[in-house]
Amino acid sequence: MWAYSAKRLVSAVIIMWAVATVVFLAMRVVPADPAEVVLGDQASQEALDAFRARSGLDRPLTEQYVEFFTGVLHGDLGRSLITNEPIAEQIWSVFPFTFTLAFTSLAVGALIGVPLGVWTAVRRGGLVDYFGRIFALVGFSFPAFYLGIVLLLIFSVWLGWTPIIHSIRGGSWQEHVQKLILPSLSLGLIQAAYITRLTRSAMLEALGQDWVRTAFAKGLPDRTVHFKHVLRNIMIPVVTAMGLYTGTILGGAVLTETVFNRPGLGKLLVGAIAQRDYTLIQSGLMVFAFIITTVNLLVDLSYALFDPRVKYE
Repeated sequence: MWAYSAKRLVSAVIIMWAVATVVFLAMRVVPADPAEVVLGDQASQEALDAFRARSGLDRPLTEQYVEFFTGVLHGDLGRSLITNEPIAEQIWSVFPFTFTLAFTSLAVGALIGVPLGVWTAVRRGGLVDYFGRIFALVGFSFPAFYLGIVLLLIFSVWLGWTPIIHSIRGGSWQEHVQKLILPSLSLGLIQAAYITRLTRSAMLEALGQDWVRTAFAKGLPDRTVHFKHVLRNIMIPVVTAMGLYTGTILGGAVLTETVFNRPGLGKLLVGAIAQRDYTLIQSGLMVFAFIITTVNLLVDLSYALFDPRVKYE
């Protein structure tokens, strides 16, 4: 177990290094000059040179690379080209909002998708099965931002249950929960559709195995067989899919946070792209990569919790 965990941790570090290197180089090959983008086309050459010197853009590429990674290892992500504020503080100030949105979206997807997938498989060919398959098909067809607009139209415009535009900062925890419902549903329902389809397919395959027929022949209750034995055996692909879907959730959060006027990493990154704040874009992408890599590492290490047959060597 410990040897496997160490190998996976080393692999995660290598992946993070590779991603950071690609992002660093990508920001340097962008055709636009950051100094001209920030200061404008009418800026004098002296002002441009002073900006490049202050931002370290006039240094050799290797020196910038070493300085960048040295800062990352010390928790320093640099300063914004636009505001000159520490990027780590900007990211940390909005990270809790994105983390809460991603966690609740995953919870919505799992709490809806797994039971519905099991139910549709058990009731194959019935009304519930048709409903589950239609739900999965519709969920695959809706982009997260479009579903967010539809939810706003229904619950804010037509029903008036939530404000159309609101600030997430401040207020009681009840208000925070209320403001989190629609964004979480916007991302969670799409994930639920994917998990429903995957769970149904895995359940149908497992229900045809000999050991399941043996369990029924022993007189075990249907609920025990379905949820205690079969579901536990199919959880590895489901959990793997949830880990892989984290990247999709973070990508969907970029537009979801904009639609619902929520602060977060996605909205911060969109603003950085609009302002051509290359250092903030670079650091934001690294944080996204770190989150996805960490989640997939935890998913790999959790396999033995769902299937005792899994052995780490």
